[in-house]
Amino acid sequence: QVQVVESGGGLVQAGGSLRLSCTASGLTFNAYTLAWFRQVPGKEREGVSCIRWNGEVTYYGDSVKGRFTISRDNAKNTLYLQMNSLKPEDTAMYYCASRGNAIGSCSGASGAYNYWGQGTQVTVSS
Repeated sequence: QVQVVESGGGLVQAGGSLRLSCTASGLTFNAYTLAWFRQVPGKEREGVSCIRWNGEVTYYGDSVKGRFTISRDNAKNTLYLQMNSLKPEDTAMYYCASRGNAIGSCSGASGAYNYWGQGTQVTVSS
């Protein structure tokens, strides 16, 4: 069975940095498209960034472009999200997700992803 586990969240001051990690097991990691989403209470889960099996990257929303970087280490079955210049509005639960089929395309829609982690909380204080 597929297991997805996020880590690396925490409390940070505005302007600071965090690196989120996500490990996925039970699938051929290097063949799957992975993404980061975030959600605040009362709002829909929104796509942050996606990285295809071939390394192609997509960022969703102008607010994270230039500040967040998605990457993957296939040898370690790990996905990363480097977050710099954090703002209070980045406060959210961050989720890692995997498409359900190999060699899938990126999508900013949460419904396109079959496997999800439990989330890791990121809180940015002003």
